[in-house]
Amino acid sequence: MVPQKHFRGTGVAMVTPFNRNGEVDLQKLADHADRLIRNGVNYLVVLGTTAETPTLSAGEKKEAVRSVVEAGGGRVPVIVGAGGNDTRAIVESVRSMDLSGVDGLLSVAPYYNKPTQEGMYQHFSAIAAVSPVPVVLYNVPGRTGSNIASGTVLRLAHDFPGTIAAVKEASGDLNQVMEIIQDRPEGFLVISGDDSIALPMIAAGGDGVISVIANAYPDLCSTMIAAALEGAFDKARELQYRLFPMVKAIFREGNPAGVKAAMELRGWVDNVLRLPLVPVSDALYAEIRLLDRRLREDR
Repeated sequence: MVPQKHFRGTGVAMVTPFNRNGEVDLQKLADHADRLIRNGVNYLVVLGTTAETPTLSAGEKKEAVRSVVEAGGGRVPVIVGAGGNDTRAIVESVRSMDLSGVDGLLSVAPYYNKPTQEGMYQHFSAIAAVSPVPVVLYNVPGRTGSNIASGTVLRLAHDFPGTIAAVKEASGDLNQVMEIIQDRPEGFLVISGDDSIALPMIAAGGDGVISVIANAYPDLCSTMIAAALEGAFDKARELQYRLFPMVKAIFREGNPAGVKAAMELRGWVDNVLRLPLVPVSDALYAEIRLLDRRLREDR
């Protein structure tokens, strides 16, 4: 098992670059992985929400993971998304997955069918029982329609020490976050799933962020998170408020439409998404362009 401390700091929920024909651009994906590492991120997350994973074929998913693992070259841990709402299918997927070079799995709460908390517990228990690498729970009720309650997270953390290693918390409920932090077992990580509240979560005792904005501004985000974890909150706040207008802008018309617009402005990816997602409006693109210019001029 990879020590949980390796998932501390700045993780990046990586986008999937597509070319103008709508095909996965594996070279740009590999280049992006290398760029993120060179700019100080602590680990990479492949096939999360930001990757437009529901629109990728099984073959594309496999190639995306391979590309990132090879580009990373073992320099930082790699976490791969492995979640859904059919427990049996996920268990079989984890059993058959090539996890060479993979250091953890990110597993989202079951969506649409809205299980009870006991159902949540049994679902993640089944995944933990077959996973050869640590599992990070992903709680994002705004997308899934179901919340992993703090009591359920803590039950899983205590019952599967080292295997269920962390929770990516994107409920936006700081009371829930603090309940988990207060009673978590030693070594269990609480990671922000929202860029906008990563700093207050760290102040409450959290362990970092799995970031979207870091796709476009990895150096600024990594420096901010590192400063906060070191207790240098004056520096962290200054960087947080520099990034904050862009963070709000990139999520206004959905993720990853906003961050892909910012990345195109930097010359890193084409501004191409797969339906049902579409690029941001012209008005928002112009705002992102202005904010990007300010961020780069302020350095």
